[in-house]
Amino acid sequence: MALPSYASPLEKLWHGAYLVICTAIFIFLIAPILVFIPLSFNAEPYFTFTEKMLTLDPEGYSTRWYQTLLTFGMQNPDGNTGWAWWQDAWNNAHWVKAAKNSIIIGISATLVATFLGTLAALGLSRPEMPFRRAIMAMLISPMIVPVIISALGMFFFYSNPCGILGLSGSDGGPACGRLTGSYLGIVLAHATLGIPFVIITVTATLVGFDQSLNRAAASLGASPRTTFFKITLPLILPGVISGALFAFVTSFDEVIVVLLIAAPEQQTIPRQMWNGIREQISPAILAIATLLVVFSIALLTTVELLRRRSERIRGVTPS
Repeated sequence: MALPSYASPLEKLWHGAYLVICTAIFIFLIAPILVFIPLSFNAEPYFTFTEKMLTLDPEGYSTRWYQTLLTFGMQNPDGNTGWAWWQDAWNNAHWVKAAKNSIIIGISATLVATFLGTLAALGLSRPEMPFRRAIMAMLISPMIVPVIISALGMFFFYSNPCGILGLSGSDGGPACGRLTGSYLGIVLAHATLGIPFVIITVTATLVGFDQSLNRAAASLGASPRTTFFKITLPLILPGVISGALFAFVTSFDEVIVVLLIAAPEQQTIPRQMWNGIREQISPAILAIATLLVVFSIALLTTVELLRRRSERIRGVTPS
């Protein structure tokens, strides 16, 4: 924002210092992310800038590590790029399988977290709800408690849920199976971590919601179901979608829960990156990290557009 013409020299000095401080903070936050993007195009298998890269020699840059994301783990990576090659990459490439697992688990966990989180936010937004503060604190606790503690608790619970609850079968054994090593267990664990984000975003949207619209609809004979789907949901939908995006990012980025609960065949992208750092150092990790940055920027852009749309719907001018 430009300074007015009547600003004093001290105000102009502070404005300049403010811009410098903001720029320095921005660089401090963004620089670690921007460093590995050019390194992902390194033609050599190093995590440092080579002499050719520093001199901007085209021979120092390559997309080989992005190709590795498709070929690593394939049975015939050097074959002709046809239908059989793409089928081999789809079925056998480690990074492709990790991406499929991340998307399947992320979408499933997002649907569960969005449904449960929206219901909880609607209930907590009602003034007659008893113990609202205590219930809210309990529901958002997975976001506050360190992830390793939540992951350990879920690991022991999912390993023998019925034994922990004191339930047993007719033979004295567990009445139900384990959730560890199953897609269901990972989805439920990721949904648990994503629900607090949905609750917070939907609750913030409901703060500016005009409850008189629901009362007006009821006075005109609309049922609660019709009122919700025709009035409430369209108005809070930007907040619901924003919470869903945060829940998806939380699931897509989670590695600690996957390390404790998932089976070897349920590798996600963060776990595959973890394995790559521990077992086989490869700049392919930088390539997938660059793609994740681009993906995150797209999600953040979507969230911002939804925020602006929500403000326009509620009659608030975006700042």
